[in-house]
Amino acid sequence: MVIKKVSLETVCGITSKLPENDKPEIAFAGKSNVGKSSLINALMNRKALARTSSQPGKTQTINFYNINDMMYCVDLPGYGYAKVSEETKEKWGKMIERYLRRSRQLRQVFLLIDIRHEPSANDRNMYEWIIYNGYHPIIIATKLDKLKRSQVPKQIKLIREGLGMQKEDRLIPFSSETKQGLEELWEVIDAIVVPDEDGNNPVTE
Repeated sequence: MVIKKVSLETVCGITSKLPENDKPEIAFAGKSNVGKSSLINALMNRKALARTSSQPGKTQTINFYNINDMMYCVDLPGYGYAKVSEETKEKWGKMIERYLRRSRQLRQVFLLIDIRHEPSANDRNMYEWIIYNGYHPIIIATKLDKLKRSQVPKQIKLIREGLGMQKEDRLIPFSSETKQGLEELWEVIDAIVVPDEDGNNPVTE
């Protein structure tokens, strides 16, 4: 997909009503410091559309980015390291669950995991939670540029085993710095949201 137009169209807080979109949505979830904003900026070929920060937990809302008036990229609040109260974390969790359960256009959830580390308890809980809500998450192993090439297979195996992934489950190693994995990610997204030659969209038929 060639990115021609991107805009932050809707921002939903804890008490906000979810938008009733009429275009396919893909959502990105991940720990607060996993590089989610950097990935979204790389995906949309923008330097600062999604706000990045050295302080984890910057994304505290559900942000809907309209891409080419064809689809929505949905940025979910980060979990894990955000320095907020347990009460606020619980409200964020309910907000994410409400979205996963009620969105009529959500087609795919991508879960970001830092490739350098074994999945945390929070990562495993989110993975299982996404599946419980009826979606089969695709894993994006971020910060690929932080590893030596020889270390990558071992870390991918660690993530797969840590999450209990099946052999056929998809995992995409990714670096927002080098853009490695970006083309593969777009191929996956295009297959989800772009109509085929006959004008049929498999995700909306």
